[in-house]
Amino acid sequence: MTRQKSRAFLIVLDSVGIGGAPDAEAFFNNGVPDTGANTLGHIAQACAEGRAEEGRSGPLRIPTLEALGIGRALTLASGLNAPGLDATPTGQWAAATEVSNGKDTPSGHWELAGVPVPWDWTYFPKTTPAFDDHLTAKVCALAGTDGILGNCHAAGIAIMEALGEEHVNTGYPICYTSADSVFQIAAHEEAFGLDRLIKLCEDLAPYLHARRVGRVIARPFTGTAGAFKRTGNRRDFAIAPPSPALMDWAQADGRIVHAVGKIGDIFSHRGIDHLHKGKSDADLVQHLLRLADEAEDGSLTFCNLVEFDSLYGHPRDVSGYARALEVFDAQAAGFLARLRPGDLAIFTADHGNDPTWTGTDHTRERVPVLVHQPQTQVGEGNLGQIGFTDVAATVAAHLGLSQRGPGRDILSRTSPNGARNGE
Repeated sequence: MTRQKSRAFLIVLDSVGIGGAPDAEAFFNNGVPDTGANTLGHIAQACAEGRAEEGRSGPLRIPTLEALGIGRALTLASGLNAPGLDATPTGQWAAATEVSNGKDTPSGHWELAGVPVPWDWTYFPKTTPAFDDHLTAKVCALAGTDGILGNCHAAGIAIMEALGEEHVNTGYPICYTSADSVFQIAAHEEAFGLDRLIKLCEDLAPYLHARRVGRVIARPFTGTAGAFKRTGNRRDFAIAPPSPALMDWAQADGRIVHAVGKIGDIFSHRGIDHLHKGKSDADLVQHLLRLADEAEDGSLTFCNLVEFDSLYGHPRDVSGYARALEVFDAQAAGFLARLRPGDLAIFTADHGNDPTWTGTDHTRERVPVLVHQPQTQVGEGNLGQIGFTDVAATVAAHLGLSQRGPGRDILSRTSPNGARNGE
């Protein structure tokens, strides 16, 4: 009888950092260094103190992630013993530190996939205007307009609400940036046109990628003045990784790769066989549940759940963030129950976005790495302080891939039947 090949599921809970980044003082939010930022820890504290009572109540309740070791990972990363996250875990956990010079989506995901960023990103100055005349003229030429709106650092929802009506009246795209290496364009799906917005961002992306700007993001919205609302048709156009990443390694060895959420956008759709998109994280979790049942033997599923970051981190919504964590925790239990013996699931994050912190930008933090292998007797639960690239190396080792990247397999050991992981 032919033995099934192991499968791997890598799930990024976007922005669920756990504090403790050793270089946090070099990264800033609204002029304040990120030293002390702790997304999960500060949410748990707020919940315990009754400061996160909108749509939920009481201490943070995430028993599935807690059993995997997220509370211990938090303590390992930052020394914080968060209230409500002190149960004895049954899984394995680590705290991962990033080396790339960034605290945004491409930096975190690339390094988790085995490719640290080898350059410094281009960031726009925190001035108004933020964009040089040549870039502004380029946008106008591609959009067919005489001008743009915004041209500054801004939070996406706030600038949409402030300039949405003027945008609808003038037809000028709303262009803005943040502390990340990003150029964002917000436009009304009907008044400006969704297809027109997507094409504008797609056509602008090569110009900005050549300048080492990490992403061009289309931010469509609908509605009328006073009731504008973002839609789920966001598109990211990210610069391609400079070398093959985990998905490329898997494909090179004949494995099937599933990308859930914005993974395709982050990696310029390289190394992906099947792309699974949705209008919300609820849709993406349904894809994840289905793939737990249906993904091929030996396959890799790489998933990003963005709403922790986009809907609750940036808007600084502590209650909403806590509520989203609790909702996902219940979904995670159902996902884990569907996995097969021999599978590997890793839950991690790409950076922080502390909703209790100053400003509205990402925060430089360590991230949790929570490991689950169904029906496998685990060894030491505490896997220690690791690097982001160790996540890719661990997944690659489990799948038995010929490429591992610069990281190390944190699970290097012999399984109960005497075979190496992934064989």
